[in-house]
Amino acid sequence: MLLAATSPSPLWYATRGSGVVTLVLLTISVCFGVLATVRWRTGRVPRFVVAGLHRNVTLLAVAFLAVHVVTAVADSFAPIGLRDVFVPFVSAYRPIWLGLGTLACDLLIAVVLTSLLRVRVGYRVWRVTHWLAYASWPLALVHSLGTGSDARFGWMAALSIACIVAVVAAVLVRIARTPGDLLARGVAVAAALAVPVGVLIWYGSGPARHGWAARAGTPASILAANRPAAAAVKASPVTLPRHFDTALTGRLTQLGPDNNGLVTIRIDTVLRGGLAGTLRLALKGYPLDQGGISMTSSGVAFAAKGTPVFQGSVVGLAGNRVSADLTAQGLGALQLVLDLQLDPATGAVSGSVHGLLV
Repeated sequence: MLLAATSPSPLWYATRGSGVVTLVLLTISVCFGVLATVRWRTGRVPRFVVAGLHRNVTLLAVAFLAVHVVTAVADSFAPIGLRDVFVPFVSAYRPIWLGLGTLACDLLIAVVLTSLLRVRVGYRVWRVTHWLAYASWPLALVHSLGTGSDARFGWMAALSIACIVAVVAAVLVRIARTPGDLLARGVAVAAALAVPVGVLIWYGSGPARHGWAARAGTPASILAANRPAAAAVKASPVTLPRHFDTALTGRLTQLGPDNNGLVTIRIDTVLRGGLAGTLRLALKGYPLDQGGISMTSSGVAFAAKGTPVFQGSVVGLAGNRVSADLTAQGLGALQLVLDLQLDPATGAVSGSVHGLLV
């Protein structure tokens, strides 16, 4: 195998960052759009400024959406292809929640196209499409919470709540300034409050809870590659020898390729001899013509009997010698050097591991 250890891809960070910025800009655009319908203005902000801000913020949101889409497709972490950008609910990666983002993207594309062709399509078609585009905001919000890597972080929850409060406030202002009977306005207020409450209840019972990645539809190969310690030995902490050498045996399995042509190789071994425990590796990358993979990401988990789980990644390889750096809370860093013998015909793995606790 030819391996090259890497840190998280810059594309991964770009996808996350551009997605958050897009949600914020879309929220601002929706607020300005709702307020513009009731000719809202202040002494210092005339109505034409509100309309201009609505238009320009929307265009900026579309620009960041383009960055979000391009980086998500280009990044090899999740199996998201070009088809998934336009066709909802067909992706192998979290199909429902990614599909909602696809619908929001399609609606924004429709707004841009009808705005560019407004003279040809007519005012009525443009107006209907423009109003339908407001649905892109709740779709984008649920998409970001259901698919995003940051959904469980407190700052993302706070940002989402702030977006909800801003849009609800704008809608309530519009309802208050729109003439009509009290019953109709009361129903509108109830609906404006019920939708965000429903989203928050869903968030609390779904993305905010442990295990959401699996329930949301994340492929098993990604879960295995990024959580290789899930089935490792867990026990109360004990002292691990500072130096140790022990034999290992196990099996190699290969998953994929996925939509991006990436394969995942899992090596599950049991320690033999002087130290009992488990050692697991998950390697993801592009298959090579001469065999093996060119690695794009990795995960390593090690647990001797009675010790907590050490987790880390591969940092180098020379022939069949694999080097890995791991850490465990309270025990510091662990450097491992593995000498592996692989049988491609049967998938059997044998060899030895040398450890140094630093």
